[in-house]
Amino acid sequence: MNKKIPAFREQLTRLIALPSVSSTDPAIDMSNRPVVDQLASWLSDTGFSVEILDVSENPAKANLIAVAGKGEGGLVLSGHTDTVPFDTFGWQSDPFKLTEVDHRLYGLGVSDMKCFFPIVLDVIREIDLKTLKRPLYILATCDEESTMSGARSLVAAHRALGRYALIGEPTGLKPVTMHKGVFFESIHLIGRAGHASDPSLGRSALEGMNAVINKLSRWRSELQKAHTNPAFSVPVPTLNFGSIHGGDNPNRICGQCEMKIDIRFLPGMDMADLRADIRRTVLETIDGLDLIVEFDPVPTGLPAMHTAADSDIVRTAERLAGEPAGTVGFGTEGPYLNALGMDTVVLGPGDIDVAHQANEYLALDRIVPMKNIVREMIRHFCM
Repeated sequence: MNKKIPAFREQLTRLIALPSVSSTDPAIDMSNRPVVDQLASWLSDTGFSVEILDVSENPAKANLIAVAGKGEGGLVLSGHTDTVPFDTFGWQSDPFKLTEVDHRLYGLGVSDMKCFFPIVLDVIREIDLKTLKRPLYILATCDEESTMSGARSLVAAHRALGRYALIGEPTGLKPVTMHKGVFFESIHLIGRAGHASDPSLGRSALEGMNAVINKLSRWRSELQKAHTNPAFSVPVPTLNFGSIHGGDNPNRICGQCEMKIDIRFLPGMDMADLRADIRRTVLETIDGLDLIVEFDPVPTGLPAMHTAADSDIVRTAERLAGEPAGTVGFGTEGPYLNALGMDTVVLGPGDIDVAHQANEYLALDRIVPMKNIVREMIRHFCM
């Protein structure tokens, strides 16, 4: 054991105190480098070889890859270093100060998912790294809560890591092998304004959007009849008409109208094909209406995740957790790690029900079981 490395509570206190908010709004977006640098220091002191990778031209964003052991295969223990934005309203303690109340640890990102790294480090303290027969990787990414730029950059670089991966996202100690994919689409119709007393004076973008909504509703029904997966609580793909804005006055024909939609799709469905189907449906709907359409796919979508049930890591996770693998409604970096050739399971000690809100917490009785899972995962895949 390296006495220079602090134990779990001190590590988690330090990580919570390092703000690392990730947001698509530049005004509140923060660097994750302080967290990465702290993890790099601890991991280097334990004997890991550490590499910090710039994700973009912005030096404030980086991934960390640490490895111990050599050879093929091995295990990746993966987590993201960022948190969602916050406001102080509703918090009963300082979001950046780890606080214990009633057998719970409170702090921004404590459940989602800064607790995972100290758990991993505590287990590593007990291991003689010279006994590793296959490599053990620690992966820490940036911007999972916003653009997934950290994970996407690894895929773009074709970065080879281990054969299996465990992501410590908050799943309540239950293994997860599937989640839906998601993407957004903005549909902007441009017509021509005119006096409401004579429809021939303009081209109503609002009426055109009404036709688009009706046609997309029928397309959604057909999609849901063709695709279903009973493993999910909502077993069909969904399309949500999330927002619509158009026109400026009752006595003017609506010259412009914009709608934003959210699509959640099942594993096995292709995001590019779905986006193309939506755009084709819109174009067919407005054909002959003398309207212009603009599409804006913001932000980049997230693929669905599906790891085969017979994978060694799935069977091992089920055995160690004492739970069958299931699904979740939120997205993770799992599909990107799968794309890099790693069979991936999502399994962590936190709860998604308390993430992304004030008074986020981690129950103390989740820590030891998660340490046991991590320890046995390392033994199974690396020793």
